[in-house]
Amino acid sequence: MAGNSFGQLFRVTTAGESHGPGQLAIIDGLPAGLELSVDDLLPDLRRRRPGQSALVTQRQEEDLPEILSGLFEGRTTGAPLSILIRNTDARSKDYESLRDTFRPGHADYTWQSRFGRRDHRGGGRSSARETVARVAAGAVARKLLATAGIAVLGWVDSVGGITLPASGEDMYTREEVEASPTRCPHPETAGRMTELIETCREEGDSIGGTAVITATGLPPGLGEPVFDKLRADLAKGLCSLPAVMGVEFGAGFSAAEARGSAFQDAIEHAGPEGLRTRSNRHGGLLGGLSSGMPLRLRCAVKPTSSIPMAQQGAGSDGSPKEVCVTGRHDPCLLPRFVPIAEAMVLLVLADHWLRARSAAL
Repeated sequence: MAGNSFGQLFRVTTAGESHGPGQLAIIDGLPAGLELSVDDLLPDLRRRRPGQSALVTQRQEEDLPEILSGLFEGRTTGAPLSILIRNTDARSKDYESLRDTFRPGHADYTWQSRFGRRDHRGGGRSSARETVARVAAGAVARKLLATAGIAVLGWVDSVGGITLPASGEDMYTREEVEASPTRCPHPETAGRMTELIETCREEGDSIGGTAVITATGLPPGLGEPVFDKLRADLAKGLCSLPAVMGVEFGAGFSAAEARGSAFQDAIEHAGPEGLRTRSNRHGGLLGGLSSGMPLRLRCAVKPTSSIPMAQQGAGSDGSPKEVCVTGRHDPCLLPRFVPIAEAMVLLVLADHWLRARSAAL
């Protein structure tokens, strides 16, 4: 199976299944000398961890990382950094009834079509459990990018029809985002989101929404022209995440209704910082490269496919089959999606930052 590695100079390979022994991330290309410890990985892993609140799946995984290689006396060696996160609370028996069943909204049928066999226990490799390895690698990328003054922050922008007000150009702090288990930084809106998510859980249903991811401190010119544009790699990375249905940058799809005379961001001199734009409808990307303005993108996330409500699936022989998915699942993916999406943005930015740095040597 190909497609388990991401990036060029900062290259991440992940391995592991939902109900296997654990998840593994291997980072190749991490510069030597970066101060690093397990404690640097824990904050992001805890933000992604199941069981962190009543709004998410109650699977109890501590997600404690073990750094197996690439670290000596508290600093990276330049050798591949490998991180293991063990699965400790998988309940495979919850999925035994799905051995010969294709669930709607899942990768069961497509995986079987591609490989001729599949791991029915929680989706195997196609499970979102795999993203814990990405978050661990993203935490390493966060530490690396911090040395250059680059920071990434995301938050929940909407759940169902409940939307964060006036979010177009707003910026928030980590403390504001983490103040609510929804990861919506607006208290009143977060309360309404909580009520909707709890209602969906009680009804055996789920709900989708959107998340905004931002990056500040980016120098202008990150990215490679044509096929490896920063925009293209960000879109690929985010669309590789389970449940992502779309990604928009800056003003996004509203640009399709705008006139050029009103949409363009005027350029002005900003003193020692060089040039900048008065507004940021372009979302920090011009020609697919970073402009020096804050990066801003938004992801659309579908409702959780695993719900206990009866739905129409199919048996492996093609016969109609009613499916009720039991087990422990998120009624809304958005609260745990935020740190996962941040991780993918961090991985892309770390890769392109190293590529820009190597080109300047």
